[in-house]
Amino acid sequence: MRNLRLFLRYARLNLMSAAEYRASFLGAALGMLLNNSTFVFFWWVAFGYAGESIGGYSFDDVMFIWAASSTAYGLAHVFFDGVRGLSRTIVQGELDIFLLQPKPPLLSLACSKTDFTSWGDLLYGFVLMALTGQNGAAWLWFLLGALGGALLIASFEAMAHCLTFYVGDASQPAAMASEFLINACLYPAGIYPWIIRVVMATVLPALFVVHVPLWLARGASLWWAALWLAFCLFFLYLAHVVFRRALRRYESGNLLATRL
Repeated sequence: MRNLRLFLRYARLNLMSAAEYRASFLGAALGMLLNNSTFVFFWWVAFGYAGESIGGYSFDDVMFIWAASSTAYGLAHVFFDGVRGLSRTIVQGELDIFLLQPKPPLLSLACSKTDFTSWGDLLYGFVLMALTGQNGAAWLWFLLGALGGALLIASFEAMAHCLTFYVGDASQPAAMASEFLINACLYPAGIYPWIIRVVMATVLPALFVVHVPLWLARGASLWWAALWLAFCLFFLYLAHVVFRRALRRYESGNLLATRL
């Protein structure tokens, strides 16, 4: 409960920060929303040529995984954007600020920043779900999948940036790993060979970010729901363990700073 209160307080402060620059905030969010909308036309044309199914997914199925991916990505970077700057924080010795606080350092760091443009990604998923007329089960698993997916994306990015503890600035490899994860979420799972789908279910948690919620929305066994929940909790715990172990290699930057 203490960690939840910390998260809610960070979220409130980030929202207040966004409200101070309303024109910039609205412009960035609207720009991202319009940018994402162009892909609907791309898939409409693709299905016009390919027929009713691509990789075993219908047009509505593809719209679901796009909506869930976008909202999960938006949630991850609206509320946990600090993980994307973890490499820079480590290299510049700014991690000391979070280590001195009486709160979990990874949670404090993750919640310390927000990305205004990600509001466009967050809202885009809701708009896309509404425009494609998804049913009630789809909406339920869209919401649950977006929440779980946000935690999976943030956890994966945190672990990718932990490479900086071992090899120096790993911001570029971590950004590439994040791109691989998002790209794996955006296309029907059936187009990938089996070995790639194994990677998507383990190293890259793409299968659990959007594809399993889609299967559940389409009537898959509830055993998949139990597996999805267990995997989300495990991956969240794994990020905590990886960060704590990697932290042993951190060398203080002796940086004097204050966070209010």
